Amino acid sequence: MKKLILILLGCLAFACENIIPEPPAVDEILDGPIDGLNSSEQARFLAGDFAFNDEVFSSGTGLGPTFVATSCGSCHAGDGKGHPFTTLTRFGQTAPNTPPNLLIGGPQLQNRAIPGYTPEILPEGTPFMKLTPPAVTGLGLLSALTDEQILTNADPYDLDGDGISGVPNYVNPPAYFVPKWFHQDANGRYMGRFGKKAATIDLLQQTVSAYNQDMGITSTFEPVDPFSGLEVDPEVSDQTVRDVVFYLRTLKAPIQRSQNDQQIIQGKTLFSQIQCGDCHTPEWTTPTSDIVALSNKTFFPYTDLLLHDMGPGLDDGVTEGSAETFEWRTPPLWGLGLSPNSQGGSYFLMHDGRASSIEEAILLHGGEANSSRTKFESLSAEDRTALIRFLESL
Repeated sequence: MKKLILILLGCLAFACENIIPEPPAVDEILDGPIDGLNSSEQARFLAGDFAFNDEVFSSGTGLGPTFVATSCGSCHAGDGKGHPFTTLTRFGQTAPNTPPNLLIGGPQLQNRAIPGYTPEILPEGTPFMKLTPPAVTGLGLLSALTDEQILTNADPYDLDGDGISGVPNYVNPPAYFVPKWFHQDANGRYMGRFGKKAATIDLLQQTVSAYNQDMGITSTFEPVDPFSGLEVDPEVSDQTVRDVVFYLRTLKAPIQRSQNDQQIIQGKTLFSQIQCGDCHTPEWTTPTSDIVALSNKTFFPYTDLLLHDMGPGLDDGVTEGSAETFEWRTPPLWGLGLSPNSQGGSYFLMHDGRASSIEEAILLHGGEANSSRTKFESLSAEDRTALIRFLESL
């Protein structure tokens, strides 16, 4: 009996010293599936989750020989934004509608290498742009929108005179692209919607390109090794690629926090009043989708998915597709306040992570955003705080 009591006391002491913390609230994390998936969809989500977050490539499984990352999740920790250590470097295309210069190693720098190989070095004097990996949650909702929906906000000639145009980026599709309801321009190019310059048409292209350019992994979709320029056997299966695409399509959208807080409500009103919402479109509704859980959903990403002139201060001299070097896609703001969770406890905002706070990011806006930035600068300290708190709640 005495021995039993001692064992129980020991177990109690261990439990007290090793209290299991409460799991984070669902609105405090980015990863997780959208509501409404059936059992087979949930199984496929988990398969894609494993391939995205747990599968780490090595030289024995096809990595490289030059590369940027060894896994998808290493650039998108917790499905969130990347850190300066995971920033990508793109170069080789300095004018719209011209192909990247492959002879100098474009379009992406592979700055790491497996043993026995030398990482790529940016050619001296070559213009380049740094791109911080974005959060990947909610992409399925953005993917479900039709091109026609997005084009309703385009105003390339600023016919309404508000100083904001908004134009699509038209890009040449990859060979494996299968058109559905996609819109084409007069030259047969398709609208992009993903990436800092909106140069990627859909999530299949996004996934295939990431495997190939970020990890040096070939597939049947993109069989050319970026190091040698030669076609090689696939190093990732079609099933895995499609599982990752499904995972990206069915990640839940970020959930706004403290929505009933009066200061946050005030900040939301100010966001609209100073016309931030003219580019960061708050609300969209999806049409019917092949995934029921994505059908007819109203969501709040705060983006119009279009390109805007952001001024000379954000012109890196490099572009993709039909975008000008000074044009950038309006980034979604949902999940903004959770960015430090995957960025080492600090903010690294704008396309290249140059802004260390939300306020600094706002003040870096130029071009079509000049008016909104000026209005922000004229706000009282109290109103500025309310606006920042609203953005942190997203």
